Amino acid sequence: MNSSEILSHVDHTQLKAYATWDDIIKLCEEAIRLKTASVCVPPCYVGKIREAFTDQVRICTVVGFPLGYSVTEAKVAEVKQALLDGADEIDVVVNICDVKNHDFGAVKEELTKIRKACGTHILKVIIETCYLTEEEKIQLCGIITQTGADYIKTSTGFGTAGAKLSDIELFKEHIGSQVKIKAAGGIRSAESMEAFLNAGCDRIGSSSAAAVFEGDIRE
Repeated sequence: MNSSEILSHVDHTQLKAYATWDDIIKLCEEAIRLKTASVCVPPCYVGKIREAFTDQVRICTVVGFPLGYSVTEAKVAEVKQALLDGADEIDVVVNICDVKNHDFGAVKEELTKIRKACGTHILKVIIETCYLTEEEKIQLCGIITQTGADYIKTSTGFGTAGAKLSDIELFKEHIGSQVKIKAAGGIRSAESMEAFLNAGCDRIGSSSAAAVFEGDIRE
């Protein structure tokens, strides 16, 4: 798998709490140059990116991030505002409190409402695997399939651990055929990106794409 093939699956990410507009401009310019799948950015920058870069870059943003325990109404409002501002894709954090309480009915109800708010836009559901048991992960695979999300995503990058290949294998066993997989958290080399893609991921969330690949692309 060559660099361009890998980069076409990368959501080039800048989600630091202290990210400046200069940081976001740099991210977008890198994404355009490297032809990444999207940029993944804080919601407050979506409108500015759309205005500054029009349709040169695909915009992904986050909802209920990074802890997931916002009330459903707040998450739905975040989704609607992000789409109004020009977002193309939404990465929402599942309510991990509901998951740990095994209130899977509440999880399903929330994701159903968020799916509706997203309309035809891509929806990725972050389940934060580092906090979950295998059974909880399996339950979420089923709910995410049933509620029509486009992707299941491993991690926010803010938890105690990031993506693991063993979780990708578990997802593949239990998600529906229409659900894709995004790995994120701690993926900082070309080798690890390729390994996750070969394992069955369709997207990789990483802030390291430019550092890893810029030399290859310029040659």
